[in-house]
Amino acid sequence: MTVERTLLQERLISIVRRFSQRKILVIGDSIADQFVYGAISRVSREAPVFILHHEHTETVPGGAANCAVNLASLGASVSLISVAGNDEAGRALVNKLETAGVDCSDLITSDQLRTTTKVRILAGQLHSTRQQVIRIDYESEPLNDPELRQRLRERVLERAQRSDAVIISDYNYGVADAEMASFTRDAATAGKVPVLADSRFRLSSFMGFTSATPNQDEVEQLLGKQLATRGELESSAEELRERLKYRALLVTRGSQGMTLLEDGVPPVHLDAVGAREPVDVTGAGDTVMAAYSLALASDSSFPDAARLANYAGGLVVMKRGTASVTREELENSLRHSEFSS
Repeated sequence: MTVERTLLQERLISIVRRFSQRKILVIGDSIADQFVYGAISRVSREAPVFILHHEHTETVPGGAANCAVNLASLGASVSLISVAGNDEAGRALVNKLETAGVDCSDLITSDQLRTTTKVRILAGQLHSTRQQVIRIDYESEPLNDPELRQRLRERVLERAQRSDAVIISDYNYGVADAEMASFTRDAATAGKVPVLADSRFRLSSFMGFTSATPNQDEVEQLLGKQLATRGELESSAEELRERLKYRALLVTRGSQGMTLLEDGVPPVHLDAVGAREPVDVTGAGDTVMAAYSLALASDSSFPDAARLANYAGGLVVMKRGTASVTREELENSLRHSEFSS
């Protein structure tokens, strides 16, 4: 390993060691990710389908809640502003969040809401690995209650400027819509706090943020064209960054790594870390956002934050289900990897 690479490695590790000193605010759509595991016992006589012998069911935080869990796992103090129903899924979600160390005092539960729940059925032979065979989504109603939305805004105003970074996590379920995104951006930037956007469907409406972490498919959908070469990706993603008025844009590309576009700086391309064939990519984008934002909150440059996000993403896709990465795992990966800049 060269001296240059060793210095980069130690610099990244020093950033990770500052994670525990940071306070991060997450605002967005929380989801209960439910995994139902079963063994195939036989074929049904009622229809040409398998009968599963139920083994166990697990509910874990998804969406904005998964981002919050990843931040807590990486050592940060985390507050989550969100909503959930006062139902079985919502209670399980809040319990898992609190167990993970996430501050849920600003997570509003209501009898009038249904917790958005994504049920994944995982099946296999008795001694084989369980594979996802179907997903069933139970979606909440649109969040149109003016009083509830006002309560969310009041919480944002109270928390935003006391945080080291703010993330708005939009899964199109109503909490993190364009109006809330603008309100959050203004509240955070008034205190010179980095504010980051993660929106699967409407990033083009989220203007003036510090940065965002879309994947390449999302960039292509926003631009209405496919990006076949690295050059096309660079020019088009830079065009999108300028249009959105972001300081930087981190585009995730699966097995092809990541590309960082920063204002006034040549693009940075990062090769994917770890195995080429992931075990499970569920929730990996939340892990990337958590590591990236936490690094920026810890006085990292954009390239170093992207490198840390790349390593965190490489770790989490080797875990099954909606998973998280610990600070110790990230530091260990940095210390023992064949390091590249």
